[in-house]
Amino acid sequence: MAKKTFEAALARLEQLTEELADGEQSLESSLKKFDEGIQLAAYCHQQLAEAKAKVELLLEKDGKLESSPFEGPERGT
Repeated sequence: MAKKTFEAALARLEQLTEELADGEQSLESSLKKFDEGIQLAAYCHQQLAEAKAKVELLLEKDGKLESSPFEGPERGT
């Protein structure tokens, strides 16, 4: 990928997961795909961390910017 986007990386990661799950790959091919998947997962994690940091910086409360932790579905909200 010349210029990766989060969406493209996530789609490729999903594709790799399906290919590895079918069990039809050789060991060498599986290891290469696994390595690529690890790199893509790290990239996606980094992109999400950067997006979260931006959201926290941009939250506005009472007319001034305030950092506030993100309360996502994993925290029960």
